[in-house]
Amino acid sequence: MSTTLESIVNHMVSIITSDGRVIVGMLKGYDQLINLILDDSYERVYSSTQGVEQVLLGLYIVRGDNVAVIGEVDEDVEKNLDFPSIRAEPLNPITH
Repeated sequence: MSTTLESIVNHMVSIITSDGRVIVGMLKGYDQLINLILDDSYERVYSSTQGVEQVLLGLYIVRGDNVAVIGEVDEDVEKNLDFPSIRAEPLNPITH
């Protein structure tokens, strides 16, 4: 896992957490427990009735045990998305 994360340091990533949050930011670092340090981060809050709200978080740490999925964001595609018009149901927390 660490070699995969190493290749996306200083790239924009999207993280889905165990509690269903979606956090996007620049991956600045990580450790052996997959604790992630993000810079210029924000949370995307989805709603079926309103557009996507983006809540500014700034410098943010996500605990490794709360990371469900992480992936690199294609910034060219990201720029062309119209978030105020996107409607989606929020994700449910992961249950074990």
